[in-house]
Amino acid sequence: MYNLIIYLYQFGVAIASLFNEKVRKMWRGERRAIRTIIEKMDPRAQYVWFHAASLGEFEQGRPLMEQLRKEHPEYKILLTFFSPSGYEVRKNYEGADIICYLPLDTITNARRFLRTIRPVMAFFIKYEFWYNYLHILKHRRIPVYSVSSIFRPDQVFFKWYGRQYAHVLKCFTHFYVQNEISKELLEKIGITDVTIVGDTRFDRVLQIKEAAKQLPVLESFVAGADKVFVAGSSWGPDEEIFIPYFKQHPDWKLVIAPHVIDESHLQQIEKMLEGRKVVRYTEAEEMLNGQSSKFNDSEVLIINCFGLLSSIYRYGKVAYVGGGFGVGIHNTLEAAVWDMPVIFGPNNQRFQEAQGLKACGGGLEINTAADFEAVMQRFDHADAVEEAGKKAGAYVEQMTGATKKILSGVQL
Repeated sequence: MYNLIIYLYQFGVAIASLFNEKVRKMWRGERRAIRTIIEKMDPRAQYVWFHAASLGEFEQGRPLMEQLRKEHPEYKILLTFFSPSGYEVRKNYEGADIICYLPLDTITNARRFLRTIRPVMAFFIKYEFWYNYLHILKHRRIPVYSVSSIFRPDQVFFKWYGRQYAHVLKCFTHFYVQNEISKELLEKIGITDVTIVGDTRFDRVLQIKEAAKQLPVLESFVAGADKVFVAGSSWGPDEEIFIPYFKQHPDWKLVIAPHVIDESHLQQIEKMLEGRKVVRYTEAEEMLNGQSSKFNDSEVLIINCFGLLSSIYRYGKVAYVGGGFGVGIHNTLEAAVWDMPVIFGPNNQRFQEAQGLKACGGGLEINTAADFEAVMQRFDHADAVEEAGKKAGAYVEQMTGATKKILSGVQL
């Protein structure tokens, strides 16, 4: 049944690739993967294979790849992606020797792929359970590890109709899971090679913090300001919640880094902020490079470019992370690591780090504009901001160490 579904999916992808650019990139990338490996591989080298579905999983696996490379330079690294949103962003990542798409999980593809690269071990990040690849890895006695994985009772493995597919989990040499619930669920279906290590994303955000950029535009914008609010990865519903508050409270400097930066969305934000002095990041950068300080009296800075958010958080006092009024919140840890309280919307139940931040007092959930106003009235006092910020930073700090625990347990 699984293989039939995969072949039907493959046919569907082939058809969709005719009409969708993103699907076309994935389809072409998968078909070129074996050729890419043959062209780039060193036949004398030993390869460790890391597979990440997309960009988020890559960020979880990145600390492992970089630490492995540092401690064991005798190994080369193969990094594969399933999604174009991961591959297209990280196809030039210098921490891996070969980067390509993972061919779809047919028996033929899995055999060709593994026969070509012959990895000495494999790491699957979080939610990756490819039936044919995993069974062939097990048959060839190649150690394979699931890292930063997290399981919930509603997943197919733990339903009566998913018992057959659950056998794929027994192909793993060891699971390095995020929490106790995951360990208990795996034990109920007979899997005991499990260690609770937490989430490697905590290690990653510390790396990001250490590598954070100095941003002259932000330094100039926040100069002399005691109250700076940074809204990261915001969507329309988020902006409808927080923007009205700042129209009434000009004592706060506001930085907005929207998730979507197309012109229509930027104009929509500016219209909502009518009456406030607003400047876009690229405009401010041009002014600064031209030795002009005209934007220094601006009250709102809109980030209309990508790649800066993790460094921007350092300039704030309070953060808001978007997505909580949609499909789910974005990365709260990138803000919390800077010892600042983090506010987010209600769709956060599936995010363990958000639950941890709420439990320690460093994260605050809001459901309405009235909730947001109540939180901001509390943060009108510097001591309240400092107290909640310290709790957020301490939570991130105490949750680090997963990378070291995993590498100390694998068969290197």
